[in-house]
Amino acid sequence: MTRTTATAVGFIAVLLWALLALFTVGSAPTPPLLLNTLCFATGGTLGLIWAWATGTLPALQHVPFRVYAFGTFGLFGYHALYFSALRLAPAAEAGLIAYLWPLLIVIFSGLLPGERLRAGHMLGAALGFAGAALIITGGGMGFSADHLPGYMLALLCAFTWSSYSVLSRLVGFAPTASVTVFCLASAALSLPLHLMLEETVLPQTALGWAAILGLGIGPVGLAFFVWDIGVKQGDIQLLGTSSYAAPLLSTVVLVLAGVAAPSFTLLWAALLITGGAGVAAYTSMKRR
Repeated sequence: MTRTTATAVGFIAVLLWALLALFTVGSAPTPPLLLNTLCFATGGTLGLIWAWATGTLPALQHVPFRVYAFGTFGLFGYHALYFSALRLAPAAEAGLIAYLWPLLIVIFSGLLPGERLRAGHMLGAALGFAGAALIITGGGMGFSADHLPGYMLALLCAFTWSSYSVLSRLVGFAPTASVTVFCLASAALSLPLHLMLEETVLPQTALGWAAILGLGIGPVGLAFFVWDIGVKQGDIQLLGTSSYAAPLLSTVVLVLAGVAAPSFTLLWAALLITGGAGVAAYTSMKRR
């Protein structure tokens, strides 16, 4: 697989994450950790079927335990920190801090063997972050010291996912099928925490169950497999910058679904994010 193809495959994850908000709204009133359990179990089960169908299932027993521990930490740790941050701080501010991860990916990737951080990548990531900030905050900011614990968890969330994404390049020998174990282990960790901390509430409608199934198949399932291919074999700096399209596309999906209203903020955010991705793409092409 070429570097360009792998980058395109990785970007499929960004497109799938654009559905995360819509499906999460549809899955109410299921509590976060139970939702985590159901979605990761679905994604892991599909991964097992895919690994069996492609003949890669036997290879899973040869993957070192440290790789499974690393992957589980990335998937479970990110979501646990994210949900906790949004409980302790306003969603807009905590979400914005958590969405520092694409910028951190661009910065950290400069430390990888064979990669070099260029000014164009930093400029593109900064423009993308500005666009994401407009989307997430709606053009306003309201940070408060009262919510400092939530902000700190959101920052840890950003460092967790960016570190997982960049360090995945160093375990490139592990097959993408190993993400199956990451998902199943994350579900296994989420279940006891749900039983200890939450009340079990399941959807009462077919639409609610369809939303959970959609999450498990896409944003909390297939997305992690294609993302693994992208960060291991693709242009990780371009992929990191283009990830800012996720909050933009998510808002567009919500507008099309009638959950959110269109605005000039959305237009400006689209220009900033598209421009940032364009700058990063030009920098990568010029380097090659």
